[in-house]
Amino acid sequence: MNLREKYEIPSDSIITVAGTVGVGKSTMTKSLAKALDFKTSFEQVDENPYLEKFYHEFERWSFHLQIYFLAERFKEQKKIFEYGGGFVQDRSIYEDTGIFAKMHYENGTMSEEDYKTYHNLFDAMVMTPYFPHPDLLIYLDGSFEEVIHRIQLRGREMEKETPIAYWEEMFGRYEKWINNFNACPILRINISDYDLLNNEKSIEPILEKIGHFIKQSRKWKSRGICNI
Repeated sequence: MNLREKYEIPSDSIITVAGTVGVGKSTMTKSLAKALDFKTSFEQVDENPYLEKFYHEFERWSFHLQIYFLAERFKEQKKIFEYGGGFVQDRSIYEDTGIFAKMHYENGTMSEEDYKTYHNLFDAMVMTPYFPHPDLLIYLDGSFEEVIHRIQLRGREMEKETPIAYWEEMFGRYEKWINNFNACPILRINISDYDLLNNEKSIEPILEKIGHFIKQSRKWKSRGICNI
């Protein structure tokens, strides 16, 4: 019996890993996919033509960056739909609109016109049949100090050069966002409670919780309660 069967996780499940920059989403995504024999869906960071420009000039490039992420995310959702599930996603599309685009609009680094255009496009995308919503959103939680340490450890120059106030604001916005996100089940996991890099078995207690939460999620959906 494999781990997916052991913890009764359906083979067509869609699991999304959410959390602020540097919290360990990619590591969790890879570990879950390996344990469940699922496919992965990652952000296109290295190939993103706007990311480095954005970190040097927020106001000029925020709209371009968010549109790029939105387009890539939608293509990934379409791929998940065509495969019929069995995916772990690194970051959700809901974070794009609920945190990043909103933050730049409220801080004046995205114009009102651009923000409305972005939001209208987002709304049009999520209403299509190509947009399968996740069975479960896993939120990685940790202290601000832990997150900053991980950003520094990762060593991306454009992130290390970004003012710490930016990361602090994003951290606060994530906490506010997740505390108000109630459309579908959320599994909150503290990053200090596991060590996937040095102990692969630390994924098993997480898998047990995932199995339970997805059962609940599908019950909600069958009753028409879960509407993201």
